[in-house]
Amino acid sequence: MSEQKAKADHNESENKHKKPENQGSSKPPEERAEPTSEEVETSYRIQQLDEQVKELNDQLLRKAADFDNFRKRMFRDKEESIKYANAALLGDILPIIDDFERAIQSASDSKDFDAFHTGVSMIEKQMVSMLERNWGLKRFSAIGEPFDPEKHEAIAVEETDQHDAEIVLEDFQRGYSLHDRVLRPAKVKVARPLTSNHESGNDEQNKEK
Repeated sequence: MSEQKAKADHNESENKHKKPENQGSSKPPEERAEPTSEEVETSYRIQQLDEQVKELNDQLLRKAADFDNFRKRMFRDKEESIKYANAALLGDILPIIDDFERAIQSASDSKDFDAFHTGVSMIEKQMVSMLERNWGLKRFSAIGEPFDPEKHEAIAVEETDQHDAEIVLEDFQRGYSLHDRVLRPAKVKVARPLTSNHESGNDEQNKEK
């Protein structure tokens, strides 16, 4: 046997006993499976929902900010309305105050009481007429009317046989109504009939007899 042939046989014998690489307990890596169409659709749907949630959250924050600004604006408007609610009324009263000032100045210059009295009476009628015309404030008289506790406040009573029911005899202070509601009742003197007292007296006399 030649030397070359002996070497070839030796190498072949070694190759038979040598283990191949990557052989033994280790396993080849598994190939990655491609995602299914359902998985792709689900992933896309999740992404869409995430975007919708972000958009709705932004809208909610904007609406909350708008509502807060609206609430603050309404509060300011309410304060302004309360603060200047009587502006129109006071504007109507200012000319009357001017008339009072002129009447006082005129009386101071002329010392004429009769003229001053006439001027003040005219101003008073002008003011009452303006309040009734522009604001629904009406002054009412109670003299001769049946006593009404909703409109009249009795501060004096006079017993009399001239009336069969309680009648207002005198106005101590005039009453006012605002539209259809009594703003201030009139303070009055009321006549109280003596009928009940006479009847009770006659009954007692009859009992004694």
